This record gives sequence, structure tokens and C-alpha cells, in this order.
Amino acid sequence: MKLSQRTVRLELAEPLRISRSTMAARDAVWLAIEHQGQRGYGEAVSSTYYGLDATTLGRLLSGTALELARFADPETAHDALRTGELPARDTPAAVTAAVDSALLDLIGKRAGTPVHRLLDAPTAPVAATARTLGITGPREAAQQAARLVRHGFTVLKLKVGTPDPEDDLARVLAVRNAAPHTRLLLDPNGAWSTTQATSLLPRYAHLGIEAVEQPLAPGDPESLARLAAHSPLPIIADEDAIGIEDARRLAGRVHGINVKLAKCGGVTVARSIADLLAGSGTSLMLGCLTASTLGIAPAVHLAHRARWTDLDGHLLLAHDPWTGIGGTDGTVRAGDRPGLGVRPADGEEAPR
Repeated sequence: MKLSQRTVRLELAEPLRISRSTMAARDAVWLAIEHQGQRGYGEAVSSTYYGLDATTLGRLLSGTALELARFADPETAHDALRTGELPARDTPAAVTAAVDSALLDLIGKRAGTPVHRLLDAPTAPVAATARTLGITGPREAAQQAARLVRHGFTVLKLKVGTPDPEDDLARVLAVRNAAPHTRLLLDPNGAWSTTQATSLLPRYAHLGIEAVEQPLAPGDPESLARLAAHSPLPIIADEDAIGIEDARRLAGRVHGINVKLAKCGGVTVARSIADLLAGSGTSLMLGCLTASTLGIAPAVHLAHRARWTDLDGHLLLAHDPWTGIGGTDGTVRAGDRPGLGVRPADGEEAPR
């Protein structure tokens, strides 16, 4: 098998402000794994939070290419990935996720079947995705919300966590008034103290918020679990739930866990986490980083397992260089094409 890669720049349609930073663009590394004339594709995106830039991602993927050469075919290689033999130990989850994606895409194409069937879903998953609204003024947020509702979105996720909590409340109230029948999620990205969260959660419950994602600073999952035990709103762990052991520790103690392929290690690990959470009282949320359709697609094939679907990273881009999962009408769809079911958009070229 042969691995090739290409680095591209993904520009956002507008800067996205969250409690800890503002982002206008990120780099993506596309990889292609080729075997007997067919190619499977994956994407890894840079992340300041996870300490990964494009150069580091490219170097790690090049190392993985040498490892892949040991295997006779993608099926054998994916078995090794599933058991932890591939890639090398301490490889960042984002790299493992991209390799997992490319192998599943290739295996699906070789079998003539979509990835969701490889994951035991008999029909193509279809899910309403949340659409993220960054931190802005109340008037702008209300206008964005009304526009998105007109396009078909039924779930909105508002970034909160400004220095003055009253600013957030005013913005959320403006969105609630502009979109009275829309499901609303909040994400402070760990910006609240326990005291703030205890005070704010009842006020947001009064506004009909559905759930709050990672209200407390990451690093103290026990505090998050204690908050969840008495919260009037469902609490979803994100930064405090990286991989399967974190999920095991929090299962039954928070209301949801946000599983992102780039932080857990790919759709294969995400599926294991979904199995772990089943029946525990903790629901699955599928989230993402800002990425192209190529990077989002693997999670869409698992969307039937999620209570909350937040797979809008490709919708935040000024130009999405891949296509195949939809989303502009508020709904993402896996489709029935073999593999991931994605392809380069008009004028784009996949790595060779």
C-alpha cells in the first residue's frame, strides 16, 4: 500500500470566536492510501488546542506510511489499527483518525459498500446537525439564527463564556426570541467556574436550553460529574472526555459525552465509546473540529448512534473542497455510495 498526502488551507466564511480564542482558518492534511489502483481518503486538521500544526501532522503521516507497508491489504491494516498495533504508540488521535478514515474508505470501495454498513448500520444515517454560532452581539446572533432557521436548521449551538455572563444571557435570549421553536445548545468551552455554573444553569433552563457542553474548565472531571448530579440541564463532557477511558470514568455520571474523531482516534474508537455508553444513562454526542466534508464524513456514518449531532465543521468554511454529506439544509446524510461517499468538489483535486 502507498500513502500520499497534501496540505491545504481551510478559510472560514467568518472568524469564529469562542471563550478562549478566535479562529479564521486552519490547515488540513489530506491523505490517500492506495492499493491495487483504488484510493481511500482521510483528513487531519491542525489544532492549536491539541498542539498540532500541519508540519507535525505531515511528518507523523509520513511515518505511518512506512508502517502501512508491512500489511498486505487495507483490511489487514485496519484490523491492526482496531487492535492498537497501528499506528505507532503515542501517535496523536488526529493522525490515527485520518488513517482510520482512509482505510475504511478504501475497504468500503473495495467491497462496494458504504462505511455505515461496515459499522453495522443497515440504512444510511440521516441526522439534524447543530449549527454553531460564535460569540457576537445579540442583534447579529439573532439575525444569524433567523437566517439558519429559514434554511432548515432545527438545532443551534451557541458559544458562550464571555467575561460578563450577562452579555451571554442577552445574546441567548435574542436567539431564543428569533428562533422560538429551535433546539438550543450552549458551549462555554470550560469558561465557567462552579459558582458561575450553579448560578447560570437555572437561568438558562428558564430559556429552554436543551443542554450545556463542558461548562467547567477541563482537568477536573469529578467536579463536572458533581455539577451534573444537581444540574437542571443536561451536562455534556467534551474537553474532559478525550478517549475511551475518560468515557468509562464518566459514563452514568454526566448526561452526555461529546465524541470527536480527532480527539478520540477515529470512527472505530468512537463506535466503541458508543457501545460503552449504551444503557449507562449517558448519551452520545458526535462533535467535530472545523474541517472539510472529508474530515466530517466518517462521523456521519455513525450519526444514528447519537442523541446530539454537531457535525457542522464543513458548513463554517468559505469553500468546502469536498462534497457528499450535505448539511446546508440542517441535515447531514451518509448516502449509499461505496466508502465514505465523498468526492472532491468541482475544480478540486484529491491527493495522489
